[in-house]
Amino acid sequence: MSSSHVVLKYTRLLHLYLGVFIAPALLFFAFTGALQTFSLHETTRGSSYKPPAWAVTLAQIHKKQTPVVPARKLPPPDKPAADKASTVPPQPSSPPKTPDAPAPKTHNPLPLKIFFLLVAIGLFVSTLTGLYMSYRYLRNWLLITAILLAGILIPIVLTIL
Repeated sequence: MSSSHVVLKYTRLLHLYLGVFIAPALLFFAFTGALQTFSLHETTRGSSYKPPAWAVTLAQIHKKQTPVVPARKLPPPDKPAADKASTVPPQPSSPPKTPDAPAPKTHNPLPLKIFFLLVAIGLFVSTLTGLYMSYRYLRNWLLITAILLAGILIPIVLTIL
């Protein structure tokens, strides 16, 4: 067996073991990223949508690496109308619009959000099929299972600490 074949063999094993170890994290980030793409982890102004607590917690772990969700700060109480008028600085007047000026185009983020959702789904499915292949084509399923469990348990323990 030539040295290039040996290098290729060990490179493939390294790829396999690293892939199995990080697969749980990839599945987690693909799933939570898809939720965040459509803001399913947060409430928006003027909306009655209240995200489920699990989605908020998972998004917090995804973004801040902690399950602790900080309490939202309440807006300051409104001041009486007389006080508002005296504390608000005058706004500069905007230049008059000419009838010939085209309206500025607004960016529609939906197509890009759909694309990123498809990427998240692709990453999720690709990771699952990689796990399937690691069990199907490698005879040492006990080692693969141990590495997979390590990839699940280590982040959980680190989150709890």
